[in-house]
Amino acid sequence: MADQGGLEGSQPVDLKKHPSGIVPTLQNIVSTVNLDCKLELKNIALSARNAEYNPKRFAAVIMRIREPKTTALIFASGKMVCTGAKSEQQSKLAARKYARIIQKLGFPAKFKDFKIQNIVGSCDVKFPIRLEGLAYSHGAFSSYEPELFPGLIYRMKQPKIVLLIFVSGKIVLTGAKVRDETYTAFENIYPVLTEFRKNQQWCDISLKLLLLRLDASLLLGL
Repeated sequence: MADQGGLEGSQPVDLKKHPSGIVPTLQNIVSTVNLDCKLELKNIALSARNAEYNPKRFAAVIMRIREPKTTALIFASGKMVCTGAKSEQQSKLAARKYARIIQKLGFPAKFKDFKIQNIVGSCDVKFPIRLEGLAYSHGAFSSYEPELFPGLIYRMKQPKIVLLIFVSGKIVLTGAKVRDETYTAFENIYPVLTEFRKNQQWCDISLKLLLLRLDASLLLGL
């Protein structure tokens, strides 16, 4: 299987799988693995040049590699979290590289229970969205408080994905365990987004109303 992570736009879109014609780009894969041995974090931090450890701030060694560009959180229990990869394959490759580094430092590290915990994807529908209308019509799934956060938070039930929807048309999808959940969630939400598409006429009216309010304020000396 070809690595599709981050390759949006470089190959024809399969319209059977992506009827919208838009393929969300995978931005971050979070995975976990069990090295199945106790680790001396201070020794690891002193021996590995790409590691840092400050136990007063965080109870794990933070280790980084350049290829694939990722960060690992390595705990004394032998549990490890790998983040920053752009595909499932990259995440597994990076986790194996971290395990090898630990082995070379003299620990009997294994590679057990590798699991993708979260996939973050993003895309752009290329049109502005009326978030107020969307929040009103889909109140059971939506949380929209623009004074606290500029995006609408949409909690989809099936698949169980959280979407951050911005007025600009930018979408972030998080919570997937496999990439197809990300794709399905986007195809589910796309018709809803088109329903609440902010048309140019509406934008022009809003701008005119804003200008009228400013004029009125100036005339009244407010």
